[in-house]
Amino acid sequence: MTIFDRSLQLAKVDLAPNHRQPSILRVVLATAISLAGSLGVDAALVAIGVAVFPSTSGYVHFQFHDYAKLTVIGVIMACVAWPIVTRISSAPRWLFFRLAILVTIVLWLPDLYILAKGQPARAVAVLMCMHLAIALVTYNALVHVAPIRQGTQGGAAGNGARPNG
Repeated sequence: MTIFDRSLQLAKVDLAPNHRQPSILRVVLATAISLAGSLGVDAALVAIGVAVFPSTSGYVHFQFHDYAKLTVIGVIMACVAWPIVTRISSAPRWLFFRLAILVTIVLWLPDLYILAKGQPARAVAVLMCMHLAIALVTYNALVHVAPIRQGTQGGAAGNGARPNG
């Protein structure tokens, strides 16, 4: 077994899951819920951040158009990734959860960079909370609204299998 094969095994990537993909309709619904929920939680966190830290009022990254475009891009990417993960792993929730943690940590790097460049620590803390909240909203919407379905990939489409989760 090569190191590549061992890495795939540790990551639970086996390319032969024993479940069916989430339905496209459910993925679209989960995407809409993720977008609305993430933008809503962003707005709430900005409002809370400004209320708790009045010095952050007017902070450039707290403008809706500034954070909304990045939120939409990130959520869409995660929502595209979920069906891919469900296709390549027999333990997609396990893998997707760890990927969500990894992506959140990676997305904190620019926050830490702007903090190091002199941006207000309280405002950056709110941005970091926004990244975490978006990950939580999106992960939960996807795995609960668009869960994998029982049955095998190849022939269970008409067997009346009910969704997992």
